Amino acid sequence: MNYKDTIEYLYHCAPVFEKIGAGAYKEGLANTHALDERLGHPHRQFLTIHVAGTNGKGSVSHTLAAILQAAGYKVGLYTSPHLMDFRERIRVNGICVDKRFVINFVKRHRTFFEPLHPSFFELTTAMAFDYFARQQVDIAVVEVGLGGRLDCTNIITPIVSVITNISKDHTQFLGDTIAQIAGEKAGIIKRGVPVVIGEANETTRPVFTAKAREMEAPITFAEDHPLVTAAQPTPDGGMDYTHADGHTFHGQLGGIYQVKNTCTVLTAVDVARHQGLQIPDEAVEAGFATAASATGLMGRWQILRQQPTVVCDTGHNAGGWQYISRQLSMQHYAHLHIVFGMVDDKDIDTVLGMLPTDATYYFTQASSRRAIPHQEVLRRAESHHLPGTSYPTVAEAYKAALAAARPEDFVFVGGSSYVVADLLVLL
Repeated sequence: MNYKDTIEYLYHCAPVFEKIGAGAYKEGLANTHALDERLGHPHRQFLTIHVAGTNGKGSVSHTLAAILQAAGYKVGLYTSPHLMDFRERIRVNGICVDKRFVINFVKRHRTFFEPLHPSFFELTTAMAFDYFARQQVDIAVVEVGLGGRLDCTNIITPIVSVITNISKDHTQFLGDTIAQIAGEKAGIIKRGVPVVIGEANETTRPVFTAKAREMEAPITFAEDHPLVTAAQPTPDGGMDYTHADGHTFHGQLGGIYQVKNTCTVLTAVDVARHQGLQIPDEAVEAGFATAASATGLMGRWQILRQQPTVVCDTGHNAGGWQYISRQLSMQHYAHLHIVFGMVDDKDIDTVLGMLPTDATYYFTQASSRRAIPHQEVLRRAESHHLPGTSYPTVAEAYKAALAAARPEDFVFVGGSSYVVADLLVLL
């Protein structure tokens, strides 16, 4: 098999959550432990930092990886989903996993894993840990796929655990209440391993505190001692920050939601230093300044062109859109155009209620079986008094928005990671 054949095989032999949703979810860690034993427990051969949360865990993971790279470590980075190429999920010092490794991994192990019927994520997690061990990374930043307690990344014992925040998402798996979801995310807290909480509230704080106490894990709430005192968007799409100690530094990632993520990362870096990592201040600043370019991160308030300004963002639930809506209201433009679609396990009506009513909408559906049909998105949007037209593909919606937009207008593309993925593939 060549690389294309191998990826198609993986998609068809294992249920893929990004494509079919709930049917791909496998509760429990039995398959993960079986694969891990088969591979010789590769995750024990390098240090790890574990990152969970409803929103922000991708940005936090990539920024931490960039900082560790700048500090001179050889860094593995495991994230999901990918936007354009499967290999984005598994990187070492920002470089995607080699195609030949993916092909050979499947060839070597398919007779073992086929009878297990693992999920796509179980397989790719095993592949990532094996690759990191073979590459002899010093440390890997591992992003949780879904939840925490039963996520297959949860076999690791990290030096630091990070939980960014909690909002309602994936309720069919994690619970109907914020407290239940927090309990699932808190499942990554390990005995004696310090944990950093990015954001908490009166509901989630007691959950995290109780779990940390049970596991005798030192817990730090980043919000209690915020390390960022001011932030200002910059023309290049990034952010300038003022640290609590008074010095300023630049962050390559844009989006006002990055202020919370930055506080979380800075706190996690301080905790990691106490765990023995050598991370000079210069590496921290370099990591923030290159968080996207050093790691390949895309789709976080990413400016794609000017005149008209085109921005895409992968925010895909109510927690993410509370920030995106605010940021859209801060932009300067003659008119706002929004290309929008969502997938079927998200609270679309809550998000639609957050969208500006003075924009022109181009409702669409991504090339995913989970995408809400564009006609249904339009129907629901009309009940929220959002004017627009529907298009069967992201390409058609984007081209229509671009054709209608004047140079002084603003075009936003989002609502789903898969809408952004289709756009980036198009471009």
